[in-house]
Amino acid sequence: MSYILIIGAKSDIAKAVAREYAKNGYNLYLAAREVNTLEGLAYDIKIRSSVAVELVEFDLSAFDTHQAFYESLKEKPLGVILVAGYMAEQKVCENDWTKTLNTITVNYTGAVNILNIVANEMQKEKRGFIVGVSSVAGDRGRKANYIYGSSKAALTAYLSGLRNRLYESGVHVMTVKPGFVATKMTQGLDLPEKLTAQPEDVAYDIFKAQQKGKDILYTKPIWQWIMLIIKMIPEWKFKSMSI
Repeated sequence: MSYILIIGAKSDIAKAVAREYAKNGYNLYLAAREVNTLEGLAYDIKIRSSVAVELVEFDLSAFDTHQAFYESLKEKPLGVILVAGYMAEQKVCENDWTKTLNTITVNYTGAVNILNIVANEMQKEKRGFIVGVSSVAGDRGRKANYIYGSSKAALTAYLSGLRNRLYESGVHVMTVKPGFVATKMTQGLDLPEKLTAQPEDVAYDIFKAQQKGKDILYTKPIWQWIMLIIKMIPEWKFKSMSI
């Protein structure tokens, strides 16, 4: 069975995605910084699903290593799933440029660099798929998280253009827009239960939508309608709101 490369494999969503694809028979490359911390996960997946799991060290912010990293994979992956993300508090970002820069680097700049490399290879081979996990926060800038949201908006726009570019090559590009998800990144936030997904739910939705060739996935699905309403609010009204 083909390999799937999961970038940002230490996140809760990424771990659930890894289990979901392994359950369906795919071999895995799990890529992250300090990736040896995933040895327990890799062993568990191997035992449960009888697939190959390889841990590969990867740093999204080390741009000059990305080409060599991708070329070092012994078998080029059929699919690449970018799950890496970073979210610092808005107020912290407003006063700490290093936090803002890390947000931009992880959520957008580093993602673009590695996905450009992946896209070039897949375009030549005329096969494969790319899944990028963005966020509903990128659908409209809000004062509560506009630095994080703007980095995700940029990623969403990039994936849209990449989808357009690779269409004729038969390479599928899917944008995933989760709403609230119960993860370490959102721990401590007061999230509404009915609007909050579990990582396993998101992983299942990603696998199902990717297999069907969907272009854009909101998860939970209700977020598509929530964000549609939010985007329709006139700017003169929206700027005075706290949502």
